[in-house]
Amino acid sequence: MPDVWIGFNSDDRRRSWWRNGLVTLALAGVMVAMILTTHEPSKWWFVGGLGILAVVAFVGTVNLIYGRVLLTARGLEFRTFVSRRVTPWKEVADIETRRRVVGSRVLCDLRVVRVRGRSLTVPGTATSRVMDAELERKQVAIQECWSRAVGG
Repeated sequence: MPDVWIGFNSDDRRRSWWRNGLVTLALAGVMVAMILTTHEPSKWWFVGGLGILAVVAFVGTVNLIYGRVLLTARGLEFRTFVSRRVTPWKEVADIETRRRVVGSRVLCDLRVVRVRGRSLTVPGTATSRVMDAELERKQVAIQECWSRAVGG
């Protein structure tokens, strides 16, 4: 069985950078405005908290955009900015599409439901398009590899 990569294509990466870059710039703007306009000593706790939030948001963005999964005969190899993890196919119970409503948008992504332990989000599958052919293609690829690996 040939190895298959699951992740964002270049158009999806660019679109995610624009969306998340604007949010990061807005957060940085609020931090600068707080530093320049507030003269209270307690502002540094708030600015520091915003700074930590900005770093966490940035790392999350990089994980979202550049994280990928390699489908092999052994299992799923999750490769993100901050971690590497292998989940053998025998630990996989299901591949599901998770839909959640955030504001007025519907966000979808794929999750690997494991026999034991928490479910894992598949990097490179997040989308705000309800009927996304690319997301369906990725789900079919994962399910085919899983089916071949477990012999069913």
